Amino acid sequence: MAASSSSSSSSSYSSVFVIATLLIVLLMNVGPSSAQLTEDYYKKTCPKVFDTVESAVKSAIKKEKRMGASLIRLHFHDCFVQGCDASVLLDDTSSFTGEKTAAPNNNSIRGFNVVDDIKSKVESVCPGVVSCADILAIAARDSVSILGGPEWDVKVGRRDSKTASLAAANSGVIPPPTSTLNNLVNRFQARGLSTKDMVALSGAHTIGQARCSLFRTRIYNETNIDASFARKRQDNCPRTTGSGDNNLASLDVKSPTFFDNAYYKNLIKKKGLLHSDQILYNGGSTDSLIETYSKKPETFNDDFVTAMIKMGDISPLTGSNGEIRKNCRRAN
Repeated sequence: MAASSSSSSSSSYSSVFVIATLLIVLLMNVGPSSAQLTEDYYKKTCPKVFDTVESAVKSAIKKEKRMGASLIRLHFHDCFVQGCDASVLLDDTSSFTGEKTAAPNNNSIRGFNVVDDIKSKVESVCPGVVSCADILAIAARDSVSILGGPEWDVKVGRRDSKTASLAAANSGVIPPPTSTLNNLVNRFQARGLSTKDMVALSGAHTIGQARCSLFRTRIYNETNIDASFARKRQDNCPRTTGSGDNNLASLDVKSPTFFDNAYYKNLIKKKGLLHSDQILYNGGSTDSLIETYSKKPETFNDDFVTAMIKMGDISPLTGSNGEIRKNCRRAN
């Protein structure tokens, strides 16, 4: 009996040990978690980070109103490829090709010099502490609030990637302006964002501009478009490919430099500039949300904030993963 009891005890101990070991292994293999991001991450190590970033963003937007939209776009294009890790900021080198020349980014994303300036100012107050990934998240929030949109507390604690992926950036994870509604829904769901999140985040097109080459087909060939709106856009966007490709038009015809809910009102009037804008109000499943946001700016603001926070939570590098870059354009 004593031997049996000892064996049973040993067996139980072994089982507990195995289970504990498995739990430890599982915990070690869990990917970087957004739960590790906190609003007060820099409270002790860089208490001036938010004021420093906001001041630099204000200065940049004062020089060029369009820059606010560009900074928001950088954060979006960063988070959808590899997660919010500042991979989008890495320059090409002789041995490395980054994401800047990927189809969704080439001649599209901009604002890198502004990010450099913000990073320089942050480094002057807290050297080697604040990541470029966090700077993108904070600058996006500041751009929204400075241009009249909602404010929110940004979760921080992300670290920077040491590499980027041209292939991933080109893989379709960033939905193109020709997207169908299903493609938009699927691309956002693949990043853990709901249809509501997608429609709310699309509202960032209440500011910013697009190149003629991205909306030419819509203004000449599509029928779900206000005729006078199309004619006005055609004045600065010739039908012939290669002619005026880089001519710009505001995404929001009503208040292009103010963050509001006019984007949704435009869609109801069939004045969405991009195909992927107007497809959100075209007899499909998102029509009711568009109508809600067009009538209730507070609801739009609330849902936009929720979606921005969720987007900022996409696969961040935390803990000992990644690094804090000294220069946002290259790994240390």
